[in-house]
Amino acid sequence: MSTNAAALKDQVALVTGASRGIGRAVALELASRGAHVGINYRTGEDAARSCLRAVEAAGGTGELCPFDVAEPDAPVTHIAAFAKEKGRLDILVNNAGITIDGLVLRYKEEDWQRTLEVNLGGAFRCSRAAARFMARRRYGRIVNLSSVVASMGNPGQAAYAATKAGLEGMTKALARELASRDVTVNAVAPGFIDTEMTASLPEEARAAYLAMIPLGRLGRSEEVATAVAYLCGPDASYVTGHVLAVNGGLYT
Repeated sequence: MSTNAAALKDQVALVTGASRGIGRAVALELASRGAHVGINYRTGEDAARSCLRAVEAAGGTGELCPFDVAEPDAPVTHIAAFAKEKGRLDILVNNAGITIDGLVLRYKEEDWQRTLEVNLGGAFRCSRAAARFMARRRYGRIVNLSSVVASMGNPGQAAYAATKAGLEGMTKALARELASRDVTVNAVAPGFIDTEMTASLPEEARAAYLAMIPLGRLGRSEEVATAVAYLCGPDASYVTGHVLAVNGGLYT
């Protein structure tokens, strides 16, 4: 966690998909810097409550914000309620995402649509809902979680890579739209991070990925979280429309 405990003091943040992995690490990092954190999740309430307990144990504050980012009306309804209750919304981190892998010749239409709706549609809807409050207050930070595969591609992940590439394009467009209101929009593109997803990889596949990474190891969720927190904080006030790579040199 950050040693700059007051960087986000009194700010309100919402992190989507925050019950585990990178989302959990981001929630903890923002809370450690003084933000009150809304912990969004769709399923896995036990994991979300565990994240909240960890936030509180570290001296931070937060609350659970369950809703599905892929439902057309859910982000508007829930983000509006959260922002109105708190009187503000300073930070939105669009982390919620899924990956349904498969070669394109056998890929199902429903899997393509679901990946689009969650990864790209969800981030768009949440950003649109949050931007209404941020623009009115003339301040805000939106950070989107992309992926190294948006730039380098990966076999069996055409849908996932397409959504992340789209997310980076959306980041740059929204940055231009919202800059006049002092709302910055950036993205963080992690490489291979040591999460539940990569832990399930066969040993041979894991070794192959490690051989591709110049730093010779998988990244940690906390390393992604500090990059996100930087873009949310005052030190990044002149950074917008940027995609920050956190990938150990895997792709430059």
